[in-house]
Order: sequence, then structure tokens, then C-alpha cells
Amino acid sequence: MKRDSINWKETNVPLLFCKIFIPTLLGMLLASTINIADGVFVGRGAGSHALAAVNIVAPFFMVTTGVGLMFGTGASIVSSVLLSQGRRKAASINVTQAFTVSVFIMVILAALIMLFPETAARMMGCSDPLMPYVKDYMRWVIPSLPFGMLMSIGLFVLRLDGSPVYAMVCNSVPAILNVVLDYLFVFPMQMGIEGASLATGIAQVFGSLMIGVYLWRYARTIHFYKPKFTVKSIRLTMRNIGYQVKLGIPSMIGELAIACMMLTGNFVFIRYLGEYGVAAFSVACYCFPLVFMIGNAIAQSAQPIVSYNYGAGQQARVTQAFRFSILLAFACGLLVTLGGIAESPRIVSLFLSGAMTATNIAQEGLPYFSVAFLFFALNLVCVGYYQSLGCFKTAILLMLLRGLVFVVPAFLVLPRVIGVPGLWLAVPLSEIMTLTTILVYYLLNRNNKNISNL
Repeated sequence: MKRDSINWKETNVPLLFCKIFIPTLLGMLLASTINIADGVFVGRGAGSHALAAVNIVAPFFMVTTGVGLMFGTGASIVSSVLLSQGRRKAASINVTQAFTVSVFIMVILAALIMLFPETAARMMGCSDPLMPYVKDYMRWVIPSLPFGMLMSIGLFVLRLDGSPVYAMVCNSVPAILNVVLDYLFVFPMQMGIEGASLATGIAQVFGSLMIGVYLWRYARTIHFYKPKFTVKSIRLTMRNIGYQVKLGIPSMIGELAIACMMLTGNFVFIRYLGEYGVAAFSVACYCFPLVFMIGNAIAQSAQPIVSYNYGAGQQARVTQAFRFSILLAFACGLLVTLGGIAESPRIVSLFLSGAMTATNIAQEGLPYFSVAFLFFALNLVCVGYYQSLGCFKTAILLMLLRGLVFVVPAFLVLPRVIGVPGLWLAVPLSEIMTLTTILVYYLLNRNNKNISNL
């Protein structure tokens, strides 16, 4: 397994960016088929109530990925700076600590959910008709959450180690495996929503094993170190983890923002349109992670370039990488928005049949919802840039605005003002308001040379 040749400090920035971005994007897009395949096979094989049940459980995925992104981003930023200073052992120790602590957290969370599945489902907005479907879907998905979190962190580490192509493989192979198993379990074996749950669980475990094998046997720069449990080691671990969390928490908030959007949407849609409304909303929620993957691929590709060169004092390369990522986010976001508006009937038909009540609701609402995609991509890249510079307070504030402060009131107020279209326009409005805030913030601080202290 050959390590890719990457020179973070001297390679032409657009060339370096594309070298990371192309495999990262391909891997993430293929990985997003894990969720999309679940939706297609569940919607077609088990009906709209089963599809709504998947959307009820989906916030748990967001929480898991959020924890993974928090530790992955934090450890990657810290390790990038350490590597730019020639401190390889310190970089590897930080990565080992990120894996160890995050596994411990996620095992506890998964155990609590499995001990109290009905309580957890109620917290996510589950109604009585959906409860049997939700519990069936949780049976295999929840125990696999720690493995999904390991994949999130591991992909950051693989790219930092100079292996973006293998990171793409670690995204792609589990995605393909999930699609194949989804079909086998849901249709020929008639396992319904539980089959989709089992397929996702197996895919997550397999992907995490692929990453583990690489880090144990083939990594060149980043290696695992045996954890120590002396008082001094635990104190140093907590210090390092605290700094990683400080840098990475905006990424977790970004993922939790999607969970908050889905959770609030589930409650509001079921109030106005019932279980069929939740099923329709779930189609939009399946599209949203696809856009998140695109924006996140751009942000994650820029992150090691920005962090490494910022640590090395190469400000011109930092600025060049950010400008390139913004242009790319605009182009990709605009393309996805136009596609969502123009192709909404075909997108809905992947998940729901034409005879369903939920189908009509989704076809009418998806064009409204698609407006959010352009602004969402731009917001992700801007927040990722502030993270890469260590401006964690700014990044946290922006993520809280789009994920909580703006979106929850929008969901509560817009339907009362303009009716059902307001349900679908709540997310676009929150993304537009966030981007406006970013622009105002930039204009007020553009002459501040010490941006990392903002």
C-alpha cells in the first residue's frame, strides 16, 4: 500500500487542492449512498412509514458523525501544525488520543440508547404508528455507531498521512457493500427495515476495519501509540483532547445542526402533515447529507493546506487555498441547487411511488428546500476556513446561528405566516441568514491581520 506523495508547503495550491479534493469528493459521494440506499430500498421495499422511521433515527447518525468530525478535525488541525514543525511523534500521540477517547464516548452513548430504545425514539419525535419500525431499525444501526465514528476520524488521518486515494477507497467499498446488502436483505430475504439496518451496520464495521489495518500496518507518518494510564499521561491526554475539542467542536455543531434541523422538522411536519409529511421531509433529508458531503469535501481538502501553511507562516498560500475553495463551493452548490429544483419529481420517485400521499407532498416541497443547497455549501467552507486558522469561537458562533438560532424559529414561524411552503423554506432562510452574517463579519474584520485571535 503505497503512500501518496504530497508536499504541503511547496506544491502549487490549485494542483495540491485537486489532488486531495477529487478522491475525497468521490469517496464521500459514494459513502453518501449508505444513507440514500437505505432510503431507496426502505421506501420501495417497506413503505412510507418505514422511510419515516429511518428519518426518526437519522439524528443519531448525525450525533455520531458529529463526534467523529469534532475529534477528526481537531486532531487533524493539531497534527498538521505539529508535522509542519517536524514533531511526528507528538502528531501521532494526538491522533491516538482522539481515537481512544472518542471510542469510549460512543460506546457509552450506544449502550444507553439500546437500554432505553423507546425513550430515545420518543425524544426524536416518534409517534405510536412509527414505533415498531423505529425499534426494528435501531436494532443493528445503534451498535454500529462507534464504528461509524471511527470511520469519520480515520478518513481525516488517512488524508493527513498522505493517502487521500485510500481514504476514498475506505469510503467507497463500505458504500458499495451497503447497497448490495440492502438489496439482498430487503428484497430477496424480505427482512424489511431491519434488513436495511443490518446492512448499514455491517458496512460501518467493515469500513472501520479497513482504516484500522492501514493505520496499524501501512501508515508512514501517523502511527498508533500504546495508551498510558499514569496520572501524568491522563493529565496530558485531557489537555490535548481539550484543545482538539476546542478546534473541532464547530464541525460537531455543524453535524448536530443537521440533526437539529431534522429533529425540529420531524416535529413540525408531523404536526402539520402527519406521518406522510415526515416521510416526504425524509426525502429532503436524504438529499441534504449529499450536499453536506460536497461542502465537507471542499472544506476538508482545504483544511490541511491551510493549517500546515498557516503553521509554516505561508499566508499567501493560505489565502489562495481559501479563495479556491470558495469558488469551488459556489459552483458545486449552484449546480446541486439547480438540479434539485429541476429534477425534484425524479428524485422523489427514487424513494416513493407515485400513488403515495407522501409523494405529492415531497414533489411540491423539494424545489423550495433545494434553494438551501448553494448557501449551505458556502457556509461550510467559510466555517471550515476559520477552524483551520484556529478561530474556534468564530466557527462555533456561525454554526450555532445556522443550526439553532436561525433554523428553529424559522420552522416555528414560517408555516404560520405562509402555510405549508414555510415548512420547506425554513432551512433555506436560515442558511441565507448565516451567509449574510459571515459577509458582515468579514467586512468588519477584513483589515485585521491577526485573524486567528478573532
